[in-house]
Amino acid sequence: MKCKTILIILMLGILILSGCSPNENSNVPQDQQQENQQEEDDIQPDLVTTPSQANNAEAFLNAAGSDGTWIIIVSNDLTINEDIVLDGEFINNDQPARKIALYEQDENRNVTARYTLTAPRLIVKSENTKIQNGTFIGDIYVEANGFQLIDTKLEGNLYYANNGYKDSSSIEENSSITGNTEIKQP
Repeated sequence: MKCKTILIILMLGILILSGCSPNENSNVPQDQQQENQQEEDDIQPDLVTTPSQANNAEAFLNAAGSDGTWIIIVSNDLTINEDIVLDGEFINNDQPARKIALYEQDENRNVTARYTLTAPRLIVKSENTKIQNGTFIGDIYVEANGFQLIDTKLEGNLYYANNGYKDSSSIEENSSITGNTEIKQP
């Protein structure tokens, strides 16, 4: 009985002492602690964004801007009565990237629905922009390298600001363009 009591007291003592760890900043002057905290607070991460659901014109235009998101997901047919400017530098998989997803998919990444985005013009200024799995009605002006149409129907014209942008683009076989494709400034 006496041994059990001593053992319990020792265990309680160990538990109490294990919760008492010294403050890691205890030897650092208070003004240095505040400066260190301010430096930690001032560190800003690289631009990290999450996908943006864009179910109305305002949400889409906000997501398309330079403070928007790298991927814009449209989950219904959407008409925007002004030009869309897709601008800003975004990173996905350590590469510049921008994507307009005009579709929904299931857990196996099978396309389950396709949507139409309508606007007078879409001006692409973000590098490696993809428009994927739906329809865009309007003209597209490309002012950046790496533009791609993936399984997308463009009901309008596709204009490139220069031959370099055109040469760096990719229009997949299962995409179609009803209008002209040429070099032209917006």
